Amino acid sequence: MSEKIDLSSFVLSEEDEFMNVRQKAYFRAKLIAWKNDILREARETLGHLAEESANHPDLADRASSETDRAIELRARDRQRKLISKIDSALQRIDEGTYGYCEETGEPIGLKRLDARPIATLSIEAQERHERREKVYRDE
Repeated sequence: MSEKIDLSSFVLSEEDEFMNVRQKAYFRAKLIAWKNDILREARETLGHLAEESANHPDLADRASSETDRAIELRARDRQRKLISKIDSALQRIDEGTYGYCEETGEPIGLKRLDARPIATLSIEAQERHERREKVYRDE
Protein backbone atom coordinates (compact mmCIF):
# COMPACT_ATOMS: atom_id res chain seq x y z
CA MET A 1 0.00 0.00 0.00
CA SER A 2 2.76 2.42 -0.95
CA GLU A 3 0.61 4.17 -3.55
CA LYS A 4 1.35 7.89 -3.76
CA ILE A 5 -1.79 10.00 -3.40
CA ASP A 6 -2.12 13.66 -4.40
CA LEU A 7 -4.42 15.04 -1.70
CA SER A 8 -5.29 18.11 -3.76
CA SER A 9 -6.68 16.16 -6.73
CA PHE A 10 -7.90 12.84 -5.30
CA VAL A 11 -11.68 12.46 -5.47
CA LEU A 12 -13.50 10.13 -3.10
CA SER A 13 -16.33 8.24 -4.74
CA GLU A 14 -19.24 6.54 -3.02
CA GLU A 15 -19.39 4.30 -6.12
CA ASP A 16 -16.10 2.58 -5.23
CA GLU A 17 -15.79 -0.31 -2.79
CA PHE A 18 -15.68 1.16 0.74
CA MET A 19 -12.15 1.47 2.16
CA ASN A 20 -10.43 0.13 -0.92
CA VAL A 21 -6.64 0.40 -1.25
CA ARG A 22 -6.76 3.88 -2.81
CA GLN A 23 -9.13 5.25 -0.16
CA LYS A 24 -6.95 3.84 2.62
CA ALA A 25 -3.89 5.42 0.98
CA TYR A 26 -5.76 8.74 0.69
CA PHE A 27 -6.78 8.78 4.35
CA ARG A 28 -3.32 7.66 5.47
CA ALA A 29 -1.75 10.53 3.47
CA LYS A 30 -4.34 12.99 4.82
CA LEU A 31 -3.75 11.92 8.45
CA ILE A 32 0.05 12.01 8.09
CA ALA A 33 -0.07 15.48 6.48
CA TRP A 34 -2.34 16.71 9.32
CA LYS A 35 0.01 15.28 11.94
CA ASN A 36 3.05 16.84 10.25
CA ASP A 37 1.30 20.24 10.17
CA ILE A 38 0.56 20.00 13.89
CA LEU A 39 4.14 19.00 14.71
CA ARG A 40 5.52 21.85 12.56
CA GLU A 41 3.24 24.36 14.33
CA ALA A 42 4.33 22.96 17.71
CA ARG A 43 8.01 23.50 16.82
CA GLU A 44 7.23 27.06 15.73
CA THR A 45 5.37 27.68 18.99
CA LEU A 46 8.25 26.40 21.07
CA GLY A 47 10.59 28.74 19.20
CA HIS A 48 8.18 31.62 19.67
CA LEU A 49 7.73 30.90 23.39
CA ALA A 50 11.50 30.76 23.86
CA GLU A 51 11.86 34.17 22.20
CA GLU A 52 8.94 35.58 24.18
CA SER A 53 10.33 34.52 27.54
CA ALA A 54 12.19 37.81 27.73
CA ASN A 55 11.63 39.65 30.97
CA HIS A 56 9.06 42.43 30.47
CA PRO A 57 9.74 45.43 32.69
CA ASP A 58 6.14 46.62 32.38
CA LEU A 59 3.70 44.66 34.56
CA ALA A 60 0.87 44.91 32.01
CA ASP A 61 3.17 43.62 29.24
CA ARG A 62 4.27 40.73 31.44
CA ALA A 63 0.66 39.83 32.33
CA SER A 64 -0.36 39.96 28.68
CA SER A 65 2.60 37.79 27.71
CA GLU A 66 1.76 35.24 30.42
CA THR A 67 -1.87 35.09 29.26
CA ASP A 68 -0.76 34.57 25.65
CA ARG A 69 1.62 31.85 26.80
CA ALA A 70 -1.09 30.04 28.79
CA ILE A 71 -3.48 30.13 25.82
CA GLU A 72 -0.76 28.82 23.50
CA LEU A 73 0.13 26.00 25.89
CA ARG A 74 -3.54 24.99 26.21
CA ALA A 75 -3.81 24.89 22.41
CA ARG A 76 -0.67 22.74 22.23
CA ASP A 77 -2.16 20.34 24.79
CA ARG A 78 -5.30 19.98 22.65
CA GLN A 79 -3.11 19.31 19.64
CA ARG A 80 -1.12 16.70 21.56
CA LYS A 81 -4.40 14.87 22.20
CA LEU A 82 -5.28 15.27 18.52
CA ILE A 83 -1.98 13.64 17.51
CA SER A 84 -2.91 10.68 19.70
CA LYS A 85 -6.25 10.39 17.85
CA ILE A 86 -4.45 10.65 14.50
CA ASP A 87 -2.05 7.88 15.55
CA SER A 88 -5.04 5.74 16.56
CA ALA A 89 -6.67 6.34 13.17
CA LEU A 90 -3.45 5.32 11.40
CA GLN A 91 -3.35 2.16 13.52
CA ARG A 92 -6.98 1.39 12.57
CA ILE A 93 -5.99 1.72 8.88
CA ASP A 94 -3.23 -0.86 9.49
CA GLU A 95 -5.67 -3.15 11.30
CA GLY A 96 -8.37 -2.82 8.63
CA THR A 97 -10.97 -1.31 10.99
CA TYR A 98 -10.62 2.31 9.84
CA GLY A 99 -13.80 3.86 8.49
CA TYR A 100 -16.15 1.56 10.38
CA CYS A 101 -18.24 2.72 13.34
CA GLU A 102 -16.90 1.44 16.67
CA GLU A 103 -20.47 1.13 17.95
CA THR A 104 -22.34 -0.47 15.02
CA GLY A 105 -19.62 -1.80 12.72
CA GLU A 106 -21.27 0.02 9.80
CA PRO A 107 -19.25 2.18 7.39
CA ILE A 108 -18.91 5.73 8.75
CA GLY A 109 -19.22 7.36 5.32
CA LEU A 110 -16.63 8.97 3.10
CA LYS A 111 -17.93 12.55 3.45
CA ARG A 112 -17.75 12.36 7.25
CA LEU A 113 -14.30 10.78 7.18
CA ASP A 114 -13.06 13.38 4.71
CA ALA A 115 -14.32 16.16 6.99
CA ARG A 116 -13.17 14.43 10.21
CA PRO A 117 -10.60 11.73 9.40
CA ILE A 118 -10.29 10.75 13.08
CA ALA A 119 -14.02 9.94 13.40
CA THR A 120 -14.74 6.63 15.11
CA LEU A 121 -18.54 6.82 15.07
CA SER A 122 -21.08 7.18 12.28
CA ILE A 123 -23.15 10.36 12.34
CA GLU A 124 -26.12 8.46 13.79
CA ALA A 125 -24.03 6.84 16.53
CA GLN A 126 -22.36 10.19 17.31
CA GLU A 127 -25.76 11.87 17.64
CA ARG A 128 -26.97 9.10 19.99
CA HIS A 129 -23.79 9.48 22.03
CA GLU A 130 -24.25 13.27 22.26
CA ARG A 131 -27.92 12.90 23.26
CA ARG A 132 -26.98 10.46 26.05
CA GLU A 133 -24.21 12.81 27.15
CA LYS A 134 -26.66 15.73 27.27
CA VAL A 135 -29.19 13.72 29.30
CA TYR A 136 -26.54 12.78 31.89
CA ARG A 137 -25.26 16.35 32.00
CA ASP A 138 -28.78 17.76 32.53
CA GLU A 139 -29.56 15.44 35.45
